Amino acid sequence: MTSNKPIRALLVCGLLLAVLAWLASSTSSQSTKPNQTQKAAYQAGDYVGSEACKDCHEDQFKNFSHTAHAKLINLASWKDKVTGCEQCHGPGKAHIEEGDPKKIISFKTKSSKEISETCLGCHAGREEHNNFRRGEHWRNDIGCTDCHSSHAPANGRNVAASNTFVGPANAEKPGFATLRMLKTSDPQLCLGCHSEVKHQFNLPFHHKVFEGAMRCGDCHNPHGGFELKQTRLATGADAACIKCHADKQGPFVYEHAPVKTDGCTACHTPHGSANPRLLITSRAAQLCLTCHSVEHGVGAEEPAGPQHNLNAQYANCTNCHIKIHGSRTSPVFFR
Repeated sequence: MTSNKPIRALLVCGLLLAVLAWLASSTSSQSTKPNQTQKAAYQAGDYVGSEACKDCHEDQFKNFSHTAHAKLINLASWKDKVTGCEQCHGPGKAHIEEGDPKKIISFKTKSSKEISETCLGCHAGREEHNNFRRGEHWRNDIGCTDCHSSHAPANGRNVAASNTFVGPANAEKPGFATLRMLKTSDPQLCLGCHSEVKHQFNLPFHHKVFEGAMRCGDCHNPHGGFELKQTRLATGADAACIKCHADKQGPFVYEHAPVKTDGCTACHTPHGSANPRLLITSRAAQLCLTCHSVEHGVGAEEPAGPQHNLNAQYANCTNCHIKIHGSRTSPVFFR
């Protein structure tokens, strides 16, 4: 047995050396990987200004001129900085002199992540965009230009989607967008990929997204986040629902456990439902008994007594337990 000890020691040492060599190689490969956000060093004379681009790219220049990017030159914070076409495409002097398309940065052959890295060179650092690299869109190769257009023409006449109630969410007609340089309006843009939720907004009880009272971006952050489905947080760690349903926020003396553990979706479907109050089940009693039953063993107390039956007059638990989201006075949510 003693003769096997040197062999085991050599095997362990060999394994450790192999692991160290692998770690060293991976670290060196990461360090030599080119930084996509790092811009090459250009001289001030290499920049010719956006007006020089207009001679050949007249349509693109015309479409670009009405965008927010084109107006950066008028901002004091952007004084003495590169703006206009060359801000994204790089200096155009060599491209103009030689007419070589390789002498200018083109995004036609770039991947979605490379394009997004260019945008994040300016747009990173804000809370709205800080989590884009850990978001679902980044992981699924959805880049900035899949939703935004830096120089797309504005087509048609822009009118409100409603004649009776005009708010920020429906101030533009469907399919028309001037906010955030989107290719089309939210929610039409989101539903182009997320078609699986479109029918939910046509159910009898739904959030008024198609009516223009709210947008997908009011609850979800398309640029990523830490929450499930990239939902936005209201105040602190509260769910996005609390922004509108503030009376359900609390804190309460007597908390209803599912509200704190599972959140609003434990009982409600957020987009739309065939049931009132966007409930998961058609009857409130059915929903309550999914937890309040000894058959499930989840720890919730089982209703008892003659008043707890499923006859029509007792079937709605919230007739008595009216403060079902939480109460400051009643441990059984009576008031």
